[in-house]
Amino acid sequence: MFDGLKRSWCRKKLTDERFAFLFDEPREDEIVVFDCETTGLDPKRDEIISIGAVKVKKNKILTDEAIHLYIEQKRDISAKSITVHKIRNCDLEGAVTVEEAVERFLYYIGNRKLAGYYLEFDVAMINKYTKKMLGITLPNRQVEVSALYYDKKLKRIPQGNIDLRFDTILKDLSLPRLKAHNALNDAVMTAMMYLKLKNIKSL
Repeated sequence: MFDGLKRSWCRKKLTDERFAFLFDEPREDEIVVFDCETTGLDPKRDEIISIGAVKVKKNKILTDEAIHLYIEQKRDISAKSITVHKIRNCDLEGAVTVEEAVERFLYYIGNRKLAGYYLEFDVAMINKYTKKMLGITLPNRQVEVSALYYDKKLKRIPQGNIDLRFDTILKDLSLPRLKAHNALNDAVMTAMMYLKLKNIKSL
């Protein structure tokens, strides 16, 4: 009930009717897994450098429909940030504005549920722009993959001392590791985690 009231309140705040589709009832057989690479870990101060997103339909990861967007930067990317995601200013040739990237991302996700690893941060980064552009935060329902893992693992480790690091989850689920700190690769790896966790009873 609270979720419905929140969505209804958010819908009234929408300033651009082109995006009314975000409030439609989601299809239960599809979800979008996404990840952002950013200049830092503070949504208020830092910027999005790239967004990677992939659809999951039933038990398939639709990599042929994935998107990977690079975003223009108004300031030089710091050396500290580059050591994490390996994206330099010179790698952003042909990048789009953050407003265009966010619009393309919204058209891609539609009304689907969203999933991710520590999704709250990535959603906060997107919300920083949807609030300015549309007057709303993302109304899409959300699934935290590390929480799915925790719930499955808790059945065998009831004391709750569970390692939720990305690499640990990937290894424990016997999933392949792609090149790290690439928004699309991280989204695909997270999608693999999501599917495996949805299809097993416990770990």
